[in-house]
Amino acid sequence: MIIKQLSVFLENKLGRLTELTKVLADNDINLSAFSIAEGTDYGIIRCIVGRPELAYKVLREQNFSVKTTDVACLVVPHKPGELHKALEILSKNDISIDYMYAFAADSNAVVVIRSESTEELIRVLQANNFDMLDSGKVYQQ
Repeated sequence: MIIKQLSVFLENKLGRLTELTKVLADNDINLSAFSIAEGTDYGIIRCIVGRPELAYKVLREQNFSVKTTDVACLVVPHKPGELHKALEILSKNDISIDYMYAFAADSNAVVVIRSESTEELIRVLQANNFDMLDSGKVYQQ
């Protein structure tokens, strides 16, 4: 249930994000989800890709500063209050969240969650009958 996320530091200059997506496209690496945080001189793109090990390798070869992080992907019905139910359970179990980002498609939403205790987060959510996205649904064959 652990998903590998890439965090890529990008200089805040025109075309740098385009260069990153070209490297991924040229290496047949699917970009499934991402979030971009902006700073004055740089941005950080956190992303879930279909081939995280290959993406890490080819991005490093192209002089991108990149690291991998373990995250969990919670699947909830795309309805009001469903995310709140999961967050309430995590709070009651003293599990803190470093950051999250999400996307919705059809009847479900997928929430990417980073926590210092990702394995415990997954255990608690599964024990409370929440669905977690399996890496097999994200990673390319």
